Amino acid sequence: MQKSRVLIVDDEADIRELLSLTLQRMGLDTDCAANEFEAVQLMQKRGYDLCLTDMRLPDGDGLKLLEHVSKHYTATPVAVITAHGSAENAVAALKAGAFDYLAKPVSLNQLRALVRSALNLPRPNQQRKPGDKEADAGDFPVLLGDSALMQQTRQMIDKLARSQAPIHISGESGSGKELAARLMHLKGPRHEAPFVPVNCGAIPENLMESEFFGYKKGAFTGAEQDKAGFFQAANGGTLFLDEVADLPIQMQVKLLRAIQEKKVRKVGSTGEENVDVRIISATHHHLADAVKDGKFRQDLYYRLNVIELRMPALREMRGDIPVLAREILRKSAADDGAGKVPNLSPAALTALQEYQFPGNVRELENILERAIALCSGEQIEKQDLQLTLPATGEIATGDISGLPLQEHLDRVEKGAILQALEKTRYNRTAAAKLLGITFRALRYRMERLGIN
Repeated sequence: MQKSRVLIVDDEADIRELLSLTLQRMGLDTDCAANEFEAVQLMQKRGYDLCLTDMRLPDGDGLKLLEHVSKHYTATPVAVITAHGSAENAVAALKAGAFDYLAKPVSLNQLRALVRSALNLPRPNQQRKPGDKEADAGDFPVLLGDSALMQQTRQMIDKLARSQAPIHISGESGSGKELAARLMHLKGPRHEAPFVPVNCGAIPENLMESEFFGYKKGAFTGAEQDKAGFFQAANGGTLFLDEVADLPIQMQVKLLRAIQEKKVRKVGSTGEENVDVRIISATHHHLADAVKDGKFRQDLYYRLNVIELRMPALREMRGDIPVLAREILRKSAADDGAGKVPNLSPAALTALQEYQFPGNVRELENILERAIALCSGEQIEKQDLQLTLPATGEIATGDISGLPLQEHLDRVEKGAILQALEKTRYNRTAAAKLLGITFRALRYRMERLGIN
């Protein structure tokens, strides 16, 4: 089996030697260049599986070399070495397409982790074996849709999957932010390692540090044994921080340090542990506005928002609704063991395409699952959809003028609760907060209105 080959570019001979020896001990072949000119000459002679370059070179800089490699050797990932504390250079390199970065003085543990990740990158036209995660269509999630917006989104996800840059996914609730994050993980070099999704808005503030970083036995009452946190669980893989704007300021400080230092300290521990995770964050809020309002730290914002991926709203892709609806109905029928997949009447399909979908694809799924239960035959009619008007929660397909007042109010209340539950992914604590009522009051209302 042919060894992977790495090109090391640095003007300091001792650093070239240190990096070369470390990689050779990992079983890799290495070549070294002292400047950009030598690096380009070597790349013309042979192919490399990874290029590791210093940002500052005597005859140029790492960004120029990165641009050259990205243009002429698209299958070769480039990692850059930046000066200590030079966050701006690291961010600039990631935005320019660098796979990842290392800060001087170089940590050999971090170097080994970076190289292992980079050399696991799927190559173009690489053959997949049966059983590979990316080969099993049943296990591999798909973003459906033929609209130009969805095609652009899929192309962007494929591109970002090859990087280790922190990605921030923006978009409305239910637009598929977690699915996009999972796809970037599965299509990237960390696909064999864990993908750990975390809903930042669902963790009580007093438990956040122990949940994120873990704790030692005896650290507090009830800590009967050592426990790993989210960072340790995602080590080698991807940590997806959903609704990251909901993190309190104090936790933002600790998260920033963990991302910068690539180290965490368990609650009750005196030592730190190295962690190698890729961070993907998401929120339906506008993070830039949260920074302006003083609710989100600017330095953490720049660390998380190196590259932004915007997930389009469903109402921007109305032409994709038929194919999405067909797939949701097919999957629902398969899950229920039904032999026949129900179809949508022309009037029902038109109603769906005219609806605003404040809850996006997740709301479409809920509407169709409810319609399957309500329809009397094998065809879903318009009235089976029970589409609600976003502002009031009223049923859009029926006339409410003759309803008793209490029944009308119940419909409005039920619509508001269902929307809040959809927006918070059925987290009842968060939904109660969104509605401005207590958790106990929400539970009572759900029982009274028959909401499961």
